[in-house]
Amino acid sequence: MKRSTAEVINEQSFADVTQIGGVSYDGERVWIAVGERLDAIDPASGSRLRSLAVTAHAGTAYDGKHLYQIAEQCIRKIDPQTGEVLATIPSPGGGGDSGMAWAEGSLWVGQHRERKIHQIDPDTGKILRTIESNRFVTGVTWVDGELWHGTWEGEESELRRIDPHSGEVFEALSMPVGTAVSGLESDGGERFFCGGGHSGKLRTVRRPRRAAA
Repeated sequence: MKRSTAEVINEQSFADVTQIGGVSYDGERVWIAVGERLDAIDPASGSRLRSLAVTAHAGTAYDGKHLYQIAEQCIRKIDPQTGEVLATIPSPGGGGDSGMAWAEGSLWVGQHRERKIHQIDPDTGKILRTIESNRFVTGVTWVDGELWHGTWEGEESELRRIDPHSGEVFEALSMPVGTAVSGLESDGGERFFCGGGHSGKLRTVRRPRRAAA
C-alpha cells in the first residue's frame, strides 16, 4: 500500500454550519448536507448559492440530474431545482449509512460502523455488491475508475483508494491529526471535497497525480 500525507489546498467554514454529513458535486457547485437542509456552495469563494429544505444528516450523491440524500433509514431522490422528493428507497444499513456516490448507473453507499460499501440499484435499493473495508466508512467517491472512501476513527482520518472488488487498500492519504472526514466527493479531476464533521468545515484535498502510462 502506498501511503502519503494529504495535501489540503483549501479550507472553508460557514457561519451557521456546525456539522457536515455528506458532500457531492454537480460540476459547478459543492452540495453539503448540514442537518435539515442541503446547501449549494461555490467551491471557489465558499459562498452559499442556495439551500434545499430536506433532511440531510449523512451521504449525498448526484447522478447528473438528481440529488440523492440519505435520511435515516431511507435514501431520497431529490429535484435539485425545487427540493421536491421524487422517490424513496430503503438504505442498505437501515440507518447506519454514511457516504454515498453515483457511478456506473448505481449508488455506492458506505455503511459506517459495519465497515462496508454497498453498490445498490437506485430504483429499488437492492444490494448488487458489497465491499468489505477494515476501517469505518465515512465517505465514498469514484473518479477515473478508482473507488475512494473516507475514514474517521478517533483523531485519525484518511482518504483511501481501494480495489472495488476485494476491498484491498492500494493507497492512503493521511489527513492532519484531529481532522475529521465526513463525506467525500471528487470533482472528476484533481480535487477531493471533504466534509469536516463537527468542525462544520469543507476541505479541498489535492488528488495524487498518476504516472503517465
